[in-house]
Amino acid sequence: QILHHCHLPNVHMLGLRAAVMFLALSPAQAFMSSSARSSRFQLRQFTASVTTSTGSVTEAASSEASPGDKPAPPSLPSMEELVGLCKRRGFIFPSSEIYNGFNGFYDYGPLGVELKQNIKQNWWRNFVHGREDMVGIDTSIIANPAIWEASGHVAGFSDPMVDCKGSKLRFRADQLLFAKVTLEDGEVLGYLCMQEPEFETEATFAKAADSMKRKAKKQGKAVVGPIKELVEASEAELLLIPSPATGVPGDLTEPRDFNLMFQTQVGALEGSSSSAYLRPETAQGIFVNFKNVKEVARTKVPFGIAQIGKAFRNEITPRNFIFRSREFEQMEIEYFIAPGDEVWPAQHAAWLESMRSWLVGIGLREDLMGYEVHADDKLAHYARACTDVSFTFPFGEQELLGVAARGNFDLTAHAKASGKNLEFFDEQTKEKFVPHVIEPSCGVDRLFLALLTSAYCEDEVGGEKRTVLKFHPSMAPIKVAVLPLVKNKPELVEKARGLFEKLQKRYNVAWDVSGAIGRRYRRMDEVGTPFCVTVDFESLEDECVTVRERDTTEQTRVPIEDLFAAPLETDRRVLRMFEKLQKRYNVAWDVSGAIGRRYRRMDEVGTPYCVTVDFESLEDECVTVRDRDTTEQTRVPIEDLFALLSKQIDGF
Repeated sequence: QILHHCHLPNVHMLGLRAAVMFLALSPAQAFMSSSARSSRFQLRQFTASVTTSTGSVTEAASSEASPGDKPAPPSLPSMEELVGLCKRRGFIFPSSEIYNGFNGFYDYGPLGVELKQNIKQNWWRNFVHGREDMVGIDTSIIANPAIWEASGHVAGFSDPMVDCKGSKLRFRADQLLFAKVTLEDGEVLGYLCMQEPEFETEATFAKAADSMKRKAKKQGKAVVGPIKELVEASEAELLLIPSPATGVPGDLTEPRDFNLMFQTQVGALEGSSSSAYLRPETAQGIFVNFKNVKEVARTKVPFGIAQIGKAFRNEITPRNFIFRSREFEQMEIEYFIAPGDEVWPAQHAAWLESMRSWLVGIGLREDLMGYEVHADDKLAHYARACTDVSFTFPFGEQELLGVAARGNFDLTAHAKASGKNLEFFDEQTKEKFVPHVIEPSCGVDRLFLALLTSAYCEDEVGGEKRTVLKFHPSMAPIKVAVLPLVKNKPELVEKARGLFEKLQKRYNVAWDVSGAIGRRYRRMDEVGTPFCVTVDFESLEDECVTVRERDTTEQTRVPIEDLFAAPLETDRRVLRMFEKLQKRYNVAWDVSGAIGRRYRRMDEVGTPYCVTVDFESLEDECVTVRDRDTTEQTRVPIEDLFALLSKQIDGF
C-alpha cells in the first residue's frame, strides 16, 4: 500500500486554517500534491509508517534519521550542479558527444526519458482523459508550406540578430542590454553592453560601471543610464556600443531579422517547389485539423484539442542547457470558445489557474513560481491577452508556461488561404461563427528542468552529505528499488528477485546488489527514487521487508502482502469524499506519522474537526470525527458526515 499512490490522480491540498482535517489510516491514500511544501506546518506527502491488517501503526527506528527529523529546506542549485548530475546519472547527454557535440541539441538518457514520459503522461491524463471536453491529435512534423505562409511564420517568425565583426559571433539583439555610463558631473565614460544577466541586472551594470571608472582612472561616482535592449539603440549609439565579445565599440552590426524555421527539401528534386519546413510549433497542426476533429469527434464549442510533439527552431544563441534549444517538445492545447469579450476572460483565467495547479501538483516549488502578464504593446497583433507562469531557474526567472487568448486569427487565416469553411454552427442559437481560442502551451524540456530545480536538495544524513532529488512519486523515473541485503546468498537473492519481478508489472523498478546498503540508498536518493525495499535474512522467516523512504530516510518493516495491497475502489471512495468536502470547506490532508501526532498538528493550527478513515470504514461505511476542543471521537455514517459538519461549522 505504501507504493500505491505513485500513480493516483493529483489532489491539490489547500492547507492552512483548514475547517476539516481528512485523515486516512492507510498510507495507500498518500497521493497528495507537493504543494504541501508551501504550508507553514508542512504536511508530508509521503508516509513513514504503515498500517497493518489489524489497524495498528508500526514504526521502525532508522539508523539514518530519528523520527520527526526533517532535512533542511531545499536551496536553489547551480546550473553546474544540475548539468553534472544529469550527465553523471543518465538524465541528459550532449547530442553527438563522441563527435564533440552539436550546439543546441541534447539526448535524453535512461532516466531522462522516464522523467520526460512521466511528465507527458501526467499532462495527458489530467487535461485530455480527465476532461469530457478534450480530445487529442498527433500531426506531422513536416506539412504543406502553405500552412506557414498563412499563419505568418514565413514572413514574420524571426528574432533580431546582430553580428560581431571582430569575433564573428552572433547574438540575439533582444538579449543584449546596453547602457550609457557617465560621472556625476556629466562626463561620459562610455557604454556598457552585455548579455542579459541571470540575476540583479542593475547591480551587475553598476559593478561593471565602477570597473570602467577605475580603468579610466577617474574620481567620483559612476552613474548608469537607462538600461535598454540593443534593438532600441540608435545608429549613432551603435557606433559607440562595444561588442560583448571583443569590447570594441562599433563592432556590432545593425540588428536584422533572422527567420527561425528550419528549411528542408521534400522529394527527389530540389528547388523552391520542393521546399518545406520543420514545424516551429505544434499549434498550426491543430488549427488545420479543426474541421476534421469537429466532424468525427462530434464536439461542441467550447471544446479543446491537445497535442504533444516535437518542434524545431533555429535559435541564434541556444543557451541555458535544455531551456533554449533548437529541438524541443511542446504540450499544447487549443481550446475553442464562442466569440465575445464577455467569454474569453473567464476561460483564460480558468485555464491559467488549472495549469498552475497542475504544476504545483506534480512537484514544482511554489516559492519559485510567479506570473508575468504581457503588456498590450508586447502582445502579438492578434492576441487579446497572454499571461505566463514564470519559474526561477538557476539562471534567473523565465517563462515556463503560457496561456494566451489568441482570438480567431488562426482559423480565419487558414480559412482564407485554403478556401475551406472553418466556421462552427451553434444549434441552440442557430448562428455560425469562427471560434476564438485559448491556448495553454508548455515546453516539456523547460518543465523537465524546472522539476529538476525544484527537486534538487543537499542535506546531511548520519553526518554525511547527500544529494537527493525529491521528485513527486508520480514524476520519479524509478518508483522503487529492490535491494537484497547481500548478493552471495541464493535464497535471499531468489526471494528479492521474485519481489522485483512482481513489482515490475506495475512500476519502473531498479535492481541493485552492488556495494554496501547505505551506498545503494545514496545512489537511489540521487536519482529521486521515493522508496527502497530491502530484503534481509529476517525476510526469509517473517515474510516482511524493510521499506525506506527517500525524504525522511525512515525505515519501516512491512509485510510483503501489504506491500502490494491496492484497494482501488476504496481509494476512489475516499478521494470522492475528500473532493466533496473541498467544494465547501478548506480541507487539509495528512498521512504522515502516528494518528495521535497528526491530531496534535491539527490542534496546533486550530482545525476544529478531524475525519479519520480506518479499516472498519471499509465495512461499516462510517468514519471517526474528532472534536478539537473536547478531543471526543464520534463514529459517524459517511452519508451523515456532510450534514453534521454543515451544522457544526455553518450553523445550519
